Amino acid sequence: MKHYHAIIIGGGGGLKLRPLTDFGHKIAIIEKEDLGGTCLNRGCIPSKMLIHPADLLKELNEYKKYHITLPGEASIDVMALTKEVTARVSENAKKIAAAYEKNENIDFYSGHARFSSDKVVEVNGEKISADRIFIATGTRPYIPNIPGLKNTPFWTSREALRPEFVPKSMIVLGGGYIGVELGHFYDATGTEVIFLVRGQFLKNEDETMIERFTTAFSEEHHVMQGVSPKEVTYDGNEFTVKLTDGQELRSEALLVATGIQPNTDDLGLENTSIELTNKKFIQADGHMRTSVEGVYALGDVTGRYFFRHSVNFEGEYLMRTLYQNPSNEQISYPAMPHAVFTNPQVAGVGETEQSLKDSGLDYAVGLNDYMDSAMGGDVLQNKHGFVKLLFDRGTRKLLGAHIMGPEASSLIHICIAFINMGATLEDMRRDIIYIHPALPEVLRNAARKVDL
Repeated sequence: MKHYHAIIIGGGGGLKLRPLTDFGHKIAIIEKEDLGGTCLNRGCIPSKMLIHPADLLKELNEYKKYHITLPGEASIDVMALTKEVTARVSENAKKIAAAYEKNENIDFYSGHARFSSDKVVEVNGEKISADRIFIATGTRPYIPNIPGLKNTPFWTSREALRPEFVPKSMIVLGGGYIGVELGHFYDATGTEVIFLVRGQFLKNEDETMIERFTTAFSEEHHVMQGVSPKEVTYDGNEFTVKLTDGQELRSEALLVATGIQPNTDDLGLENTSIELTNKKFIQADGHMRTSVEGVYALGDVTGRYFFRHSVNFEGEYLMRTLYQNPSNEQISYPAMPHAVFTNPQVAGVGETEQSLKDSGLDYAVGLNDYMDSAMGGDVLQNKHGFVKLLFDRGTRKLLGAHIMGPEASSLIHICIAFINMGATLEDMRRDIIYIHPALPEVLRNAARKVDL
């Protein structure tokens, strides 16, 4: 049996631990699909490579409000675009593999990993062991138990990013970030899309964000909210979705975006003492340790955060505390930011108003619309965008920020920095000069509206 210093199971976020070979350690990396994980191959990167041109197309088709005359309506060759995106991300994944093949301290196993015991892993019929094992197997789409669904060729994010045809019509099940991002892409490029949302859009967002996003999104898209599918059938050409209220909907494609589930059910964990949470995520402590000594877990599979930037942070923590500067330091997450790259774009960091209400903390709100700034209103003419800032009344520090509208994912970084630096209201509205008439003035205006 080959024995390594470390085994890394998962070729996505787990690759943040590859630098431990720089310390002379021999490691094994196991990945059953392309290296780079969900983010590179089936998530963050390819989806944004599609959404960006869709956003450009949407802007081009609004040219008339700026008195621009074009020969005709702009359009996108969706199949050409998706094939190009697939080729580019596949090439990037191959580059990772090629680099690892040149590293004499890495043995790359292309296959599925299963634990035989606490510290022994089987892959491709071979058993290997290690002093340390890092589990970063991520998650996959959750498929709800809707009668008839599993017998149909429905899409998940995987198929939607690499389609074999461009559907004329599509039904999207779910109002989370995957559904509103990919549904927006297809809607913007000419597919007739219906969004079926049982509860709320973006349910983990701030309450004001949920309300305003729902209003803005519903103006641009066909939304059916508060309904649930009770049966799905497929006749070879078209899906039929029967709803609980008696309605029937038909479409050429059906995108299931109803959540995620951890990749823990086929890891052979029943052969180990590794403990799971009640939702089947791996239980990890403040040092990212599992219940088995020498076995760690990081990323989506722990159920803490579901972002590439969060697993990167965890991988850097493990590298630092285990190898670069060994210590007993527990992981301490700063305010975790996020963004949803749909239209309108959404971003947030820190506390929501609901979380502050639940904690009983005395807080103040600053709310400002994009229209109430020179760039947002006069230039962009954006009627739905807004910024919401949350401050502690006692310390006057910024606790949370929520932005909807153009450049939200970039604007939020100003607030990320302010929160991490412990900035106060005065820091934000008095002690910084904002470029006029740049869009960040909308943040300053929101700070000016706080009553403290």
